[in-house]
Amino acid sequence: MLIQAVRRRRGLTQAELARRAGTSQPVISAYEHGRRDPTSETLRKLVEAGGERLRIDAVAPGPDQPLPGDVGEHARRLLEVLTLADAIPARRRAPVMTAPRLISR
Repeated sequence: MLIQAVRRRRGLTQAELARRAGTSQPVISAYEHGRRDPTSETLRKLVEAGGERLRIDAVAPGPDQPLPGDVGEHARRLLEVLTLADAIPARRRAPVMTAPRLISR
């Protein structure tokens, strides 16, 4: 959805974005329709190819999680979260159900 939003804001076609990012139009389509999930680096590359910048903000931890002590600790935690997110397998969409064929006798 983010890729599509960036592309549309910039008035680009899928083919134009693909050319700028060094990939193919079917790959852009697959990302936009949820058939494939880009890595965080690929997402950054696609957003930048669309002329925008990807920014990831971390939400402050809850009361059971102390704040990171320094920038290095903050970066380590963010990397762990992003690695975990990349490891989650993409959910396949259910195939379209078709009605059974009725045959009269």
